[in-house]
Amino acid sequence: MTSPTPTSTRPLEGLRVIDLTRALAGPYGTLLLAGLGAHVIKVEDPRGGDLARDNSPYVGRDGVVVEKRHDDDISISHMTRARGKYGVTLNLKDKGAADVFADLVRNADIVVENFTAGTADRLGVGYSAARAVNPGIVYCSLSGFGADAPEGGKAMDVIIQALSGAMYTSGEPGHPPVRIGVPIADMLAPVFAVIGILAAIEQRHRTGEGQHVDVSMLGALTSFVAIENWAAMASAGMAARTGLTVQRLSPFGVFECADGYVAIVAVHEKLAQGLFRAMGQPELSDDPRFATRDVRVANAELLEATINAWSRTLPTAEVVALLEAQGVPVAPVRHPEDALVDPRVVARKETLAVAHPSYPSEVELRSVGVPIQFSAAHTGFDDVMPVAIGEHNDSIYRDILGYSEDQIAALRQAGTI
Repeated sequence: MTSPTPTSTRPLEGLRVIDLTRALAGPYGTLLLAGLGAHVIKVEDPRGGDLARDNSPYVGRDGVVVEKRHDDDISISHMTRARGKYGVTLNLKDKGAADVFADLVRNADIVVENFTAGTADRLGVGYSAARAVNPGIVYCSLSGFGADAPEGGKAMDVIIQALSGAMYTSGEPGHPPVRIGVPIADMLAPVFAVIGILAAIEQRHRTGEGQHVDVSMLGALTSFVAIENWAAMASAGMAARTGLTVQRLSPFGVFECADGYVAIVAVHEKLAQGLFRAMGQPELSDDPRFATRDVRVANAELLEATINAWSRTLPTAEVVALLEAQGVPVAPVRHPEDALVDPRVVARKETLAVAHPSYPSEVELRSVGVPIQFSAAHTGFDDVMPVAIGEHNDSIYRDILGYSEDQIAALRQAGTI
């Protein structure tokens, strides 16, 4: 792939986004849009701002701390999710907010919200209100159960993991379900939202009309769970929950070493034979219980126990070296802190360093980048972030909406912004 020239633009340059989102799912979606070059205006309630502003841990003059000690300490969650965005305040419950919202929408291409279903319409900032002032607007609702769901039904990542079945698929048979360690529903749904937004923008190029993009967290995660046919596996007598391995692909999964764990994939004949040679037991290739793929699956528990009996006696590095020498896909199970500084992802800017604007931390803090490479464009975040609530009120309301200083002062006096 050809590296972009320093003067190349970013893919979504020229598109403006009104970001009504909060917490994680919505802000991650708008973070991706910002990283792809869109001009994102983050709208916060002047009475407190985004919920993520109060997420521990914080970083500031005392370094990284669990409890906020100073007014200029910043939540690392907020610092991560607000990168590349311009922050304004707007009290959507105030009687003057509808007019300001309308002016924002007139000057925008995209609106993203992740209120509970029905809330945006009640506040007067739903799709119908946006379309009334800008028929070309692409309006995305990201909710737990869909924009047409009954009112209420608050959705958090752990709730969606539970309802989607994803939590049940993790863990050992007979043991409690396992919450996936990263907020998978909160991260997956906004990826679908961005796909939907960009598809709607492409359709607008042909029709001139915007539309409502509706993504549910439950639908997004359940669609991933549905990649496996659970009814078929049950009918065939295959266990739905196998813990660290996938027995229908055996040997495939995580195995214990003397000092850690290793992931091994040896699903095909050549790979299985390489695994057996690495184990010093090439005769297993001729064992009637392991000689073909189907019998390995049928005897998965015995095969996995045999592999674990070998791998547990060796350090992780030696297991990796032995398997790599045989061409078997293998990797150590790494701590996330180590994974984030993998030279490959650092070089591709798939993780990025984040820092307090005034107080550099002794600990390097790394967070998400944009894991997409382009040959004629670049990704990344503008060197801007709403540190204070309403950080960019004057520049956005004056320079983009054309409000006078007196108008802005009146909005402040009324509590609208």
